[in-house]
Amino acid sequence: MNTPVLGPKLGSMIGAVGGLVFILVNAGGLPGPLPLIVRIAGVIAFALVLWTVLRRPGVGGEPPSRSAMRTYWICVAAEVVAIPLGASVINNVFEQPDLTVCWVVLVVGAHFLPFARAFDAPVFTSLGWVLIGLAVAGGALALATGAVAAAATAVLAGAALFLFSAFGGRVREPAAA
Repeated sequence: MNTPVLGPKLGSMIGAVGGLVFILVNAGGLPGPLPLIVRIAGVIAFALVLWTVLRRPGVGGEPPSRSAMRTYWICVAAEVVAIPLGASVINNVFEQPDLTVCWVVLVVGAHFLPFARAFDAPVFTSLGWVLIGLAVAGGALALATGAVAAAATAVLAGAALFLFSAFGGRVREPAAA
């Protein structure tokens, strides 16, 4: 049986918090009245995700192995180092501050990839690649058009985290024979 890290409910709630942070922090880079509209929609979506997650039936399972938890902490530590280090290079060497948020989305996406194997939870592979794809496309668009594309990338990353939190972590019951 596939049991996502720390249980699907807790993992989904953590993902939803991450999605809300992406939206609240980055919506300000959108034009006109969109920042307020997107932030309100983000708070509503967050509440809906939590409602969806908390209504799921509880799923039992073994706690994560020591190896899985080691993978988790190594990935989190790498993320904590990679985000500010990469942001420093992007800002000070390449002088492209608009790309910083795309870097953050890329690192967050990459940090999910090892989780799929460590926790036997393929949903992390899909989530990781969606975020990486958004980061690459958003970075290219930001280089071509400017900061609004970078802000939109982060908002879309928040929406992806909401969607995966609400629906991606569901554990399917085996089909009856």
